[in-house]
Amino acid sequence: MRAHRIFLFSLCFIAVNVMLCIPFIQTPGSAAQKPERKIVAAFKYPGLTVPSDGKLKADLVVKNKGLTDETVFLEVAEKPAGWEASFSTYNKTVSGVFVGEESKKSITFKARKKDADKKLPTGTYHFRIRAVTEDGLIEQSASLSVTVVEKETREKTIGLSTSYPMLQGPADTSFEFTINVSNNSAKAGLFNLQAKAPAKGWKTSFKPAYEDKQISSLNIKANKSKSVKVEITPPRQASTGTYPIDVRVWQGEIEATTTLKVKLTGTYNISCNTPKGLLSAEVEKGGDTTMSLLVKNTGSATQKKISFVSFKPEDWQVNFKPKTVTGIKPGEMKQVEVSIIPAEDALVGDYSVGVKAQGQKASDKVEFRITVKASAAWGWIGVGIIILVIVGLAITFRILGRR
Repeated sequence: MRAHRIFLFSLCFIAVNVMLCIPFIQTPGSAAQKPERKIVAAFKYPGLTVPSDGKLKADLVVKNKGLTDETVFLEVAEKPAGWEASFSTYNKTVSGVFVGEESKKSITFKARKKDADKKLPTGTYHFRIRAVTEDGLIEQSASLSVTVVEKETREKTIGLSTSYPMLQGPADTSFEFTINVSNNSAKAGLFNLQAKAPAKGWKTSFKPAYEDKQISSLNIKANKSKSVKVEITPPRQASTGTYPIDVRVWQGEIEATTTLKVKLTGTYNISCNTPKGLLSAEVEKGGDTTMSLLVKNTGSATQKKISFVSFKPEDWQVNFKPKTVTGIKPGEMKQVEVSIIPAEDALVGDYSVGVKAQGQKASDKVEFRITVKASAAWGWIGVGIIILVIVGLAITFRILGRR
């Protein structure tokens, strides 16, 4: 029994001592294991590749891993010949930074070649910066390697090609190009599409191959390609000529461009009518009639030559003056005189005479209604016969009356 009490007493004594010692036990990373003073300066990305048309910037992190607040001064220890570099934060140029206990600050490192144009010279460049505490007792350095490449090298990530970069036709049709977009990178991506119209009134749209819906982007798997249709619709009254359409495909800062061309040959349309819109006339038997025909170029291309043909009853004559019309510009109108002569044996009544204007890839037709009337001479002859009959009857009655 006594031994049992001694065992319980010893166990309680040990438990009390363990509890009293817990506050003095230090875990890994506790304040007792941290140094009094320690700073770390490092580039977030010590190796960079930038395009020649971009800017050389890198993020520098300064961290205080000690127990004392520190003021750290920064300087560029190494840089390529002819280059200048600086540190900045929030658009302010700085040369030092304050970092409290267990805190960190981010600084932007900038570099550029002196007396250079807007582009960076291609090549690989090395920089080294030094971070020193205010009292100069603690020093850290960090290195940065930057490779500057031409923009075209980066553009090869996107491939853009077409088999037929130029199409031609009249302005009243739509032009459909097919372009092939390649994703030459190691990951899938969404690529944006844009086509710049050459002038006001032109319409552009993108459509997937074998589909009729409009799209503005393409999702392409790694190292794969897709075809897309580019539909170009010019305004109907667009002038003849060659028009460029700039097509752009991009993802972020990477892009590829190509130029498509549409050659408009113009639209060919003509219309025919009379000055007052009347398409009927009267003509005496044995006589003729002349009608004015207005020929207008309602297309967008110049009509170089317009000739005329007629569709008439047998033995009728239709003559045109002039016989052909040349050089009618879009919107311009020319007048032609049409002389119609009925056949000598034409009976009195209504007849149809068609006139067709045949231009360059266009034509128009009008139909005249010609009414043939009896000649006025036959009317006077008839009157004369009637008078003679009346006179003859009068003489006959007079002679008979005397008997």
